Amino acid sequence: MDNKNTLTKTGKKGDYDVFTFAPGGIKNVSGVDILRGDAVSTDLTSEVSDPQAVSYSTIKIGRRTYQYASWGDDDQLPFRLVSLLRRNMVTAQCMQVNTLCTYSQGVIFAERESGKRTDDPDIREFCIRNNLHELYLHQATDMQHFSIVFTLLQLSRDGSKIVNIHHREACYCRLEKAGKDGVIRHVIYGNWRDGQPTDPKIYELLNMRNPLGDLLVRMGKVADPATGEKRKPTSTRCFCVVSRMPTPCYQYYPVPYYAAMFCDDWYDIYRAISVGKLAMIRNTSAPRVQIEIHRDYFQSVFMEEGIIDLEEQRKRKEELEDDIINYVCGAENAGKGLVTHYFIDPNGKENRMVRIINLNEGTRKEGGDWADDMCEASNALCFCMGVHPNLVGATPGKSQMNNSGSDKRELFTLKQVMLTPFREVMAMPYHIIMHYNGWSDKYTVQVPIIQLTTLDKNKDAETVEPNQQQQ
Repeated sequence: MDNKNTLTKTGKKGDYDVFTFAPGGIKNVSGVDILRGDAVSTDLTSEVSDPQAVSYSTIKIGRRTYQYASWGDDDQLPFRLVSLLRRNMVTAQCMQVNTLCTYSQGVIFAERESGKRTDDPDIREFCIRNNLHELYLHQATDMQHFSIVFTLLQLSRDGSKIVNIHHREACYCRLEKAGKDGVIRHVIYGNWRDGQPTDPKIYELLNMRNPLGDLLVRMGKVADPATGEKRKPTSTRCFCVVSRMPTPCYQYYPVPYYAAMFCDDWYDIYRAISVGKLAMIRNTSAPRVQIEIHRDYFQSVFMEEGIIDLEEQRKRKEELEDDIINYVCGAENAGKGLVTHYFIDPNGKENRMVRIINLNEGTRKEGGDWADDMCEASNALCFCMGVHPNLVGATPGKSQMNNSGSDKRELFTLKQVMLTPFREVMAMPYHIIMHYNGWSDKYTVQVPIIQLTTLDKNKDAETVEPNQQQQ
């Protein structure tokens, strides 16, 4: 072990040499994250800042050059958000709770009158072919992380139906610069993690204010409002739809509300506490004991064992010291005893050759350092993520505001209800499919929520059909 404890002489007490434990290999961990070996940021504001102005870059795809809006000052904001969320177990778990509560029971196509799941064979085949459950979970993940979702709608060869729906990861999508009329016409998809992608793909973007109307005009199904005449149907069969949650001052990419915690100090406080506590455990974990070794102890062992060579005496002394260290520190040696010699002086007093004195006796139990601060920091992060600490177990224990079962059921239901706007915005591509494919007269889109029940109902949970806006 790099930080193996050693015996260090700290003084004398009569005929005894006094030793204490000193961890070897102590490192200065101030400002260093020992789990990853990199510097702990003391100012994350610079890492996740609201872009003061939209910056544009150019990229060449085929023979054409496009201008696109950078996502953040260095076009790396989505990757930085994900990285910061994953570096903290509280924020990571809160994000998972938000994502799962947004998903709830997944998107379904239901009858308008009864609200029951449809048995229409065409719709059922569409759902199976597109694996809607996994697709919707992908969308919920991007919506919670970035407040924006990119969805591809693929039409049949004759353009009469939408046959496939695909998800494109938001962090790998960039919006083209809007034209003079304020309309964004393309989405560029590629791996932007290390700069501009080498093989990007470009998709035509349906009008973000009226995607269904734009699709119908492009396919020549309705008249163009600008000319009053129907267009010749386009040959394009794949279009992108963007679903965005409104946030203040955004122009292209919304900045999620939770990003405020990276501009606050609580995120840094939580990390500083965890790093400091780990450093304390690693570097000061030796038991607080005082060891007194009689000055004649080692010589008596050498005489007993007939060790004359100086090098052999040195090795034997190290072995004896290791025995003492293992006796005090080794968990596997719990319950074992250390046999040491003693003698009786002429006054009849017993003199032990080795004495171990526990300095912790009568003191408080260790290990609770910064426990209250850790709970406070966890609660602050949960507050920013919009998740009650009891839903994620951020502050376990009987004295940590753990509510009753009824309160927790209400918290779970309340959380799902609060996420209704997210689900409504995410449902927009599915409403387009319903209307374009001619299913909207009888069917609509719903996301049932889960409501936990009490034990007297003889079931753990039940489905609640939401009173969602019919489109």
